[in-house]
Amino acid sequence: MPHQITIQPSGHVVSAQPGETILEAALREGYSLPYGCRNGACGTCKGRIIQGTVDFGSHNEDTLTEDEKQAGMALFCRATPLSDVVIECREIGAIKDIRIRTLPCRVHRMERVAPDVMVIFLRLPASERLQFLAGQYIDILMKDGRRRSFSLANAPHDDELLQLHVRNYPGGTFAEHVFGRMKERDILRFEGPLGTFFLREESDKPIIFVASGTGFAPVKSILEHAFHVRHLQSGERQMVLYWGNRTPADLYMANLAGSWQQAHDNFTFIPVLSDVSPADGWTGRTGLVHQAVLEDFDSLAGYQVYACGTPAMVAAAHRDFTRLRSLPEDEFFSDAFIPSTVPSDSSLS
Repeated sequence: MPHQITIQPSGHVVSAQPGETILEAALREGYSLPYGCRNGACGTCKGRIIQGTVDFGSHNEDTLTEDEKQAGMALFCRATPLSDVVIECREIGAIKDIRIRTLPCRVHRMERVAPDVMVIFLRLPASERLQFLAGQYIDILMKDGRRRSFSLANAPHDDELLQLHVRNYPGGTFAEHVFGRMKERDILRFEGPLGTFFLREESDKPIIFVASGTGFAPVKSILEHAFHVRHLQSGERQMVLYWGNRTPADLYMANLAGSWQQAHDNFTFIPVLSDVSPADGWTGRTGLVHQAVLEDFDSLAGYQVYACGTPAMVAAAHRDFTRLRSLPEDEFFSDAFIPSTVPSDSSLS
């Protein structure tokens, strides 16, 4: 039988069908809760069960610990109500009017920008455009029923072609196809836009972007949108991007990020490499990318942080920024990229 879900503090009420997660029920009825991976790995959808009981579902044990469960926390992308429940969760108003759609698209162009990174440009049918917020992602629908999630790297105003950044993970369910068999003019299907990783434009706080690898993709979308919006061009809101990779070759769009720094007084680009050799001739920052932020800031109390990349990086950034640098919990926004080397219903790349 259906169970009633009451969302606090808004007071919105939704009905969950048998087997439906809290997140699925809320999205179906038009209420946007924070979420990212939708497979229990990233923790973006974590919230409190104030009243009632749930089946916590399968998830990453590091993302939701037993102590957190005992304290009433749950991952709403995995938790299914076993009774009427009352949850505590902030709703996202900016995406409520954006319709999630399933659309065909054609591979227009492919560019190998690094040894293991392919940029794919997708063209929608002539009569279609995808409305989305900078930083959101789409799910590529594979023929075997599985999904692969990729952040949109283009800004919403530049929507003639959708841009995806794909890393070639060994054993990756979609990456092997991209690097081995995909060709221009291939037809794909996708669902989107999805996710709540997007710029909170109502804030005037300075922003720190922390990206690792192809986590640069949604950050690129957000920054290009920010530069396009006039009130952010004025320099009132300072922005800095820390982009972490292993080697110089992995900084596949460093020239683009550098050009932003030249063009915008309110933007700074800091590349950070973790595995350089003397032969690289690298004179920039080294080490872990989130550690570079800790070295540069004594306090993050007055900042917003947008972090995107590997789950380990995102988790470390959240832990250390909130505990060691006083970053408010509700000013940390993230997407974690989960390589899909085994079948799964959703993973970011």
